[in-house]
Amino acid sequence: MRRLVVLDAVGGPAFVDALRRAWDAGDAVVPLDPRLPRPAADALLAALRPDEPVEDGDALVVATSGTTGAPRGVVLTHGALRASALATSARLGVDPATDRWLACLPLAHVGGLSVVVRALLTHTPLTVVPGPDPAVVDAAGAAGHTLVSLVATALRRIEPAPWRCIVLGGSAPPDDVPANVVATYGMTETGSGVVYDGVPLDGVEVAADAGGELRVRAPMLARAYRDGAPLVDDEGWFATGDLGALDPTTGVVSVHGRRGDLIITGGENVWPDPVERVLATHPAVAEVAVVGRPHPEWGQTVVAIVVAVDPAAPPALAELRDHLRAVLPVWCAPRSLELAAALPRTALGKVRRHEL
Repeated sequence: MRRLVVLDAVGGPAFVDALRRAWDAGDAVVPLDPRLPRPAADALLAALRPDEPVEDGDALVVATSGTTGAPRGVVLTHGALRASALATSARLGVDPATDRWLACLPLAHVGGLSVVVRALLTHTPLTVVPGPDPAVVDAAGAAGHTLVSLVATALRRIEPAPWRCIVLGGSAPPDDVPANVVATYGMTETGSGVVYDGVPLDGVEVAADAGGELRVRAPMLARAYRDGAPLVDDEGWFATGDLGALDPTTGVVSVHGRRGDLIITGGENVWPDPVERVLATHPAVAEVAVVGRPHPEWGQTVVAIVVAVDPAAPPALAELRDHLRAVLPVWCAPRSLELAAALPRTALGKVRRHEL
């Protein structure tokens, strides 16, 4: 019987050794985030059911909360992991003789875990550290590491120049990324990024249905959800829940955002990401999230939730509206401002919009 082994996902060589031992024994692994408080860890394990066996070929069960916050297990097979490792390494031109990975993102999430997996499966040298501490990342770059996976928040805090390639995941990338940064699109169900700088990896098919929802069909897709819910349709397509488009000439993929994130105000469509990017450039704004709130006249109204640089001198709504209207259409300008001490985020930097 193949077991599901729970491993504390503490960044370091001990985790990698434990992962190898479990796989050598034919078992699968669920990485447990050590930062979770006990009640949250118990709820997660109850959802992933580690006492129940796994199928032959299963390698990982990775927790994902999707858009609801409820924990759910995604089952990735050894075949899917190998397909992901080979495709991503080929796109990045990884050479085990000259490259070295730094794994610094949380190992309980596919963004960090996939770095470890691709290094192991391609026999590329690897260093695993507990987190993306800027001083540690900069020291690794100066010491000859060539490849690292980061989120936008961490990218802003490090010196990018020494790295041959920085793989950027998590939330939407900033507009002014360095030339050595590759922005990726993917999720737990796709085993990490499957679209690099808008171009699908070799072997990955991306399509948009009639409603604009992006679908993915690829050898690195997860086998199933741990709770038995279907993951793909009868033709092998996974519905991502993201809205986007494909350029009919180039095939380049554009991602607009989660289906539920779209704000429809007065008949106009407003995506939060571009609004947030503009508002974040206001000198009084440290962080910002944009959501839609119900409105009796407009259907929804655009609301900016702002963490001020100086809480004693927050920006005024009129300032933010004028700042945004210089770049985007007037209907994108927030009609309401809410101040917050911090924004709820996932470990990979995505704003938890369902909590706002």
